[in-house]
Amino acid sequence: MAGRTLNICLLWLLLFHSVICQSFYPNQTNVESAFPLLIDVTTEELETGLEQGIFTSVDLVNAYTARILEVNSTLNVVTEINPDALSIAAELDAERANGTTRGPLHGMPILIKGNIGTADKMSTTAGSFALLGATLPQDSGVAAKLRAAGVIILGKTNLSQWANFRSNNSTNGWSAYGGQTFGAYYPQQDPSGSSSGSGVASSIGLALATLGSETSGSILSPSEVNNLVGIKPTVGLTSRALVIPISERQDTVGPMARTVKDAAYLLQAVAGVDPNDNYTLAQPFATPPDYVGACNYSSLRGKRIGVPRNIITEEEGDAPVLSAFESAIRTIRRGGATIVDNINITAYALDQYLNGNASIIILEADFLSDLPKNYLSKLVTNPNNVHNLADVSNFTHNFPPEDYPDRDTGVWDEAFALGFDNTSPQFWAAYQNNLEVAGPQGILGLLTNYSLDALILPTDFSPGLPALVGTPVVTVPMGFYPANTTVVRNRRGTLVETAPNIPFGLSFIGPAWSEASLIGYAYAFEQRTNVRNQVQPYLVPNVELAEVVSRKKVLRRF
Repeated sequence: MAGRTLNICLLWLLLFHSVICQSFYPNQTNVESAFPLLIDVTTEELETGLEQGIFTSVDLVNAYTARILEVNSTLNVVTEINPDALSIAAELDAERANGTTRGPLHGMPILIKGNIGTADKMSTTAGSFALLGATLPQDSGVAAKLRAAGVIILGKTNLSQWANFRSNNSTNGWSAYGGQTFGAYYPQQDPSGSSSGSGVASSIGLALATLGSETSGSILSPSEVNNLVGIKPTVGLTSRALVIPISERQDTVGPMARTVKDAAYLLQAVAGVDPNDNYTLAQPFATPPDYVGACNYSSLRGKRIGVPRNIITEEEGDAPVLSAFESAIRTIRRGGATIVDNINITAYALDQYLNGNASIIILEADFLSDLPKNYLSKLVTNPNNVHNLADVSNFTHNFPPEDYPDRDTGVWDEAFALGFDNTSPQFWAAYQNNLEVAGPQGILGLLTNYSLDALILPTDFSPGLPALVGTPVVTVPMGFYPANTTVVRNRRGTLVETAPNIPFGLSFIGPAWSEASLIGYAYAFEQRTNVRNQVQPYLVPNVELAEVVSRKKVLRRF
């Protein structure tokens, strides 16, 4: 019923927009200039508009919901719209009217990935019907922090099913529950994953910003191909409590936004200690640093930035990315940084990174233990009686909408074949190998041995090693594939992986808890290049805030 009502309102809005606006705003250009375009709007612009009473949080919910409905049948981005979003917005508007705000994100709609738990009327499924109808005793740690900050959790986004940890032959952005998500920079664009819907939703302004989660690349990669800033935080900076897990050693939750500062605002809201996630107790500060204040144009001045060349393994089609990377190096140098070039991780670390299996052993063994211990055992209702990975696998094999065997369960089969979980001595040996490969012999060794403030890499090459040691990465837009790019499809032929106008990014990599510094470097680069605005998506919603406010005034008139 709620969806039908919203669709009717959307149709009414599209049919009568011109009449409405002419009735109340003869000079249409002037009125639209008072309302920011939602594909570009920033936190601070929304905050100003809300403070000045130009629009309300209810208006924002209506506008963003209409935008979702306008494009969702094509891009398949959002799986849940919060049925309580309007009432929550009204409550937050009332608080603002009474002079109370909970912070800079008060009354602003955010979408969250479909594996982030909420104790409300929305489902948390990780894209699987196995968890449809299951309920939680409370919000996840990050959802609770969002609500405390005054954020409206507008809905949940589609993802690569089980955060890309089910199949060896599936596709980025596909889940049984949510279908196939597409990116907006080329028809049938691969949205990457696993935070696929979060990436696309943020890129075309279906919310102010989004939350994603990452085990290895699942924030960074979809942020890159959707022309976004993505922050993969240090493991333990943000809570993973009641987020459907893969690995307690690598999982982290972070923001995906159109600007560095917007990402910093969202990180500020969700960072901090949560007693339900003991990794957060390792934070070396009583309260998180000022991530928004770190957004300084001069942040690069006097810094030492390293370029680990042997991590960049060039493949066919990488020339535009590598050319843009060389240009980025020059920009960073002009920003006042010293570039320490041609530094390399050890031969052993490189071989293990490219050819070793310790990294997947950790994920498989952790998943076997963490899924039941940290999530399934916490469910209040569990209608499909899935209590461990074997139950989930059995459900998947026997429930036709899960698309098995066309999309296999190869990752789980390998986990079962492993023969041990994360309590085994074999697990510990593999984990220590990971720490050595990415630590002293890898990126942490480079940072220490060369007295570096950060490393930089094209984002496509950046997730793997930081994932092994749980250290932070910030990706920022760096460029786009040129018009003469050959279109390359995935192995199923269903998604376009490379094509003209598809974005790519630059990553800043640092030691644990260095998010504030990395945000500063990314901001300084962003402000010098303004890459994001050089290419627009091929598909952008038409509904804007001005139309929603105009419609409201017409309804009041009658």
